[in-house]
Amino acid sequence: MRTQFVTDDHGNKLAVILPIKEYNKMMEDLEELEDIKLYDEAKKSNEPSIPIDEAFKMIEAKRNAK
Repeated sequence: MRTQFVTDDHGNKLAVILPIKEYNKMMEDLEELEDIKLYDEAKKSNEPSIPIDEAFKMIEAKRNAK
């Protein structure tokens, strides 16, 4: 990964510049890690689960009720 740094007058790094392709890949990876984290938390909770189709129907019903 090719990165560039923005520095102040004293050489302290303030920001980083990276190619947009690398940034987009990093953001995708972070989103995937967040999904994994949420999945792991849900599994630990031992709460009953429902099928995804039913969950979508419930969400849609709430949207339509507004």
